[in-house]
Amino acid sequence: MNDFVSPPTWQRSFLMKWLAVLALLVGLIYLLKPMLPPFLVGAILAYLGNPLVMRLQRHGVYRTWAVVVVFCLLSALAVLMLVITLPLLIQQVEMMVGRIPDILEWIQQVALPFIQKRTGINLSRLDFKSLKTVAPNGAWGSIGNVAGQLFMQVTNSSLVVLGVLGNLALIPVVTFYLLKDWHVMLASLHKLIPRAIEPTVTQLAHDCNEVLAAFLRGQLLVMCALGMVYSLGLWLIGIPFAFLIGILAGLASIVPYLGFILGIIAALITAAVEFKDWLHPGLVVVVFVIGQMLEGSLLTPMLVGDRIGLHPVAVIFAVLAGAQLFGFVGMLLALPVAAVILVILRQAYRWYLHSEMYEGGMTETTHQRDTLD
Repeated sequence: MNDFVSPPTWQRSFLMKWLAVLALLVGLIYLLKPMLPPFLVGAILAYLGNPLVMRLQRHGVYRTWAVVVVFCLLSALAVLMLVITLPLLIQQVEMMVGRIPDILEWIQQVALPFIQKRTGINLSRLDFKSLKTVAPNGAWGSIGNVAGQLFMQVTNSSLVVLGVLGNLALIPVVTFYLLKDWHVMLASLHKLIPRAIEPTVTQLAHDCNEVLAAFLRGQLLVMCALGMVYSLGLWLIGIPFAFLIGILAGLASIVPYLGFILGIIAALITAAVEFKDWLHPGLVVVVFVIGQMLEGSLLTPMLVGDRIGLHPVAVIFAVLAGAQLFGFVGMLLALPVAAVILVILRQAYRWYLHSEMYEGGMTETTHQRDTLD
């Protein structure tokens, strides 16, 4: 049995100092959150690319050249995705905007009466026709033009343009230099660890790295794969806006079941409005059920594994809490931070099971029971 010993005064003081540093760091993140997104995105890209750089190094490539190769691959992939997906997304958004009146009419004429008949809930107060009367005929189709005019007005401000361009330009710069000096930063951080706790901290860092790698690399691949599966399946059965619905469902799948729920609702409404039959909604259900089966039995076990172990409720709470506290920056940090906290809690749980508080409590309870008997 490993007896739990109360930490010496210097260790308690050391812990209090690190807690103060952590509180200061959280405060800085809150104050600097408007300028942090390009740095966080660059750090994530560097983290994703570093294993490939190390693999090239093991094959005899100098790190600088390995960084250049990986950086060019990441840049080419980003440009390719924008060139392929952005025009298609814009086209499908314009098509969807043009069908909004039909969707509202179907909800008013078919969906609401069906729900009211089956549930007995009075939905007559939900008047979607007023939305159509607010915008005259043809106005829905001009929403894209209005958005374009608004964008032009916003871009008339040189400060806004310079801010957006500056943030976009920072991402590749931050990615390149972090990727180049990643091993140097890790070595410097390792030297700062007090020698007395270095083995424990190193083990915790190794466990955190496994969890983060499983999430950042595995979950992103799962999201992309699900987006492709949903998009292809909806396109094969003839659903309009298949690519838009599939991509949004894939991105939303970062939160368990959210992508499935949002995607199937949007696809079912689109299929009902477009085809007015039961066949295509049934095929939509088949597509999303196949996607869920692939995710649960193939994609997640193969790409993510069981190293994260975050409960779906914990994932939802982490994303919502991060967004509430820090906005977009919080959403970027929510799940990685939650994964790291999970690793620390697991280690604390193991320490507790070998502590005097746990073992002593069990021994005392057993002794009292034996005395009463």
